[in-house]
Amino acid sequence: MPDQPPAPPQRSAPEAAPPAVPEGTPAAVPAGPTINIGEEYGTAKKNLPPAKIVLIAIGIVLVVVIIASVLKRATPQASGSLDNVVAVEIPGQGSTMVALTFTLRNTSEKILYVHTLEGKLTSPSGESSADAVSAIDFDRYFQAFPALKNGAQPALPPETKLQPGESTTRTIIVAFPVTLDVFNQRKSVSVVIWPYDQTVPVVLTK
Repeated sequence: MPDQPPAPPQRSAPEAAPPAVPEGTPAAVPAGPTINIGEEYGTAKKNLPPAKIVLIAIGIVLVVVIIASVLKRATPQASGSLDNVVAVEIPGQGSTMVALTFTLRNTSEKILYVHTLEGKLTSPSGESSADAVSAIDFDRYFQAFPALKNGAQPALPPETKLQPGESTTRTIIVAFPVTLDVFNQRKSVSVVIWPYDQTVPVVLTK
């Protein structure tokens, strides 16, 4: 049997070309992981502390502020006592002249400089204040009203300075616009001393 010629090789079918993408259509972007915006930025419910804790923290802060203000509250720079009170009526004026003798002690750690001095009277009819007379007028008032000299000490003029821990006994003279009878019915009488650079005065009462 004669040899048959070999059969020609079969051609494989051509691969299908990918579908054409219309011009102007953006290429597809591979999908990435999904991000939850709500979880990323959080919510008030998840990020804020409970209201109870906030209220407790505010309360603690307020307590600390109150304690600090009490500890830093201004106190008088000195202390002392009102030792002697002598009063005489000024005839025909309805006023009373009073010599107030007191002891003053500087209880602070810095020098006390006297700025102003005054007397304060609390009577059944109310309160009244009077500035201390000038120290150079003491002799004149002592001559006019000798009773004022009883127990009196030298004057305490403005600008007087007391070293820390130093004490002094001095007198001021004031004139209250009340009669001697009203003065004698007083509830209290005080010497008020205002030092320089102080927010509260030194008050000595009797």
